[in-house]
Amino acid sequence: MSLAPLLAAPVAVQLHAGAALAALLLGSWQVVAPKGGRRHRLVGWIWAGLMVVVALSSFGITGGRGALQFSWIHIISGVVLVMLPLGLMHARQGRIAAHKGRMLGLFFGALVVTGGFTLLPGRIMGGVVFGTPVSTYAMPPR
Repeated sequence: MSLAPLLAAPVAVQLHAGAALAALLLGSWQVVAPKGGRRHRLVGWIWAGLMVVVALSSFGITGGRGALQFSWIHIISGVVLVMLPLGLMHARQGRIAAHKGRMLGLFFGALVVTGGFTLLPGRIMGGVVFGTPVSTYAMPPR
């Protein structure tokens, strides 16, 4: 394990990875912790803020294709930016089952599954965790 690939990456990638890791850790705790109390709400708001950072920072990562050259994976960021406010609105309206479904969907779909793909060989996080070489696609020029 080496942080070198991440430290060599552009700032947008570093911000994205840091916020995603923090959201993954905080979200994991939130999934198993007691629900409905003050602590749940505080952690939930922090997690939601991290998810916004993850989604917005992804638009600065284009894999070397150039500015505003997005891939299909950026659709997930758009989904997060739409579904997150809906999930928060469900909680405010007392629609707890809808809130739970929306938030668990975002956690597992946008963080766990999507994050798993970042561990593939040639990707920056794969290089961090497994020490595999990072492709030039995953490391756009600064």
